[in-house]
Amino acid sequence: MSDLHFAEVNGVRLAYQVSGDADAPPLLLLHGRGADHSGWKGVIDRLAGSWRVYAPDLRGHGRSDWPGAYDLELMRDDMVALLGHAGVARTAIVAHSLGGFVGFLIAEEHPGLVDRLVLEDVPAPHPAGVSLPDRPESPLSFDWAMVEQTTHQRNHPDPAWLDRLADITAPTLVIAGGATSHLPQDQVADLASRIPGCRIVTIEGGHDIHTTRPDEFLDAVTTFLRR
Repeated sequence: MSDLHFAEVNGVRLAYQVSGDADAPPLLLLHGRGADHSGWKGVIDRLAGSWRVYAPDLRGHGRSDWPGAYDLELMRDDMVALLGHAGVARTAIVAHSLGGFVGFLIAEEHPGLVDRLVLEDVPAPHPAGVSLPDRPESPLSFDWAMVEQTTHQRNHPDPAWLDRLADITAPTLVIAGGATSHLPQDQVADLASRIPGCRIVTIEGGHDIHTTRPDEFLDAVTTFLRR
């Protein structure tokens, strides 16, 4: 059973889906840029068989507020506050793309909160040199200001993000998307190399591995989380 909830944290109203038994260990799912909690639909029910799954919409996405102010530290602080609101003191995190930045920032800043960390096709936070994409003409399910501001931040990241990867204490798995991902895979490998004890596996599914190769993705994730 899945339910959509809302919480007021850090001055914004966040939507989040909750699935699974209330007594099961918690698991936070963090979606990528331009997505929302529904992007996990191919895997969330199976994860909810073993975990109490929290799948929020990050600020500026989906049914969460679009306040106009976006950066990855704000998203990190939103998620920490949301976990507090939900009464979660320690959780596993599975995070994709932009959500992966939020995930490792939580692990850097709040090590006691993160039990295990899975980062799906996430690059090391070097200055990316990426261009702002063209804005779609169709109605958006996310705030375009979020794209503008997070693109700027990807191009000008805080150097401490990179340095503090070495401080992450949570056991970490990086899942790389392989040759069909738009992300340079050497940057994904670089991220993994900077986190102590991190394991990296490649699943040739492109950037959205949990969508294109859900069975292999779930096998890697659940094996790691249960280890």
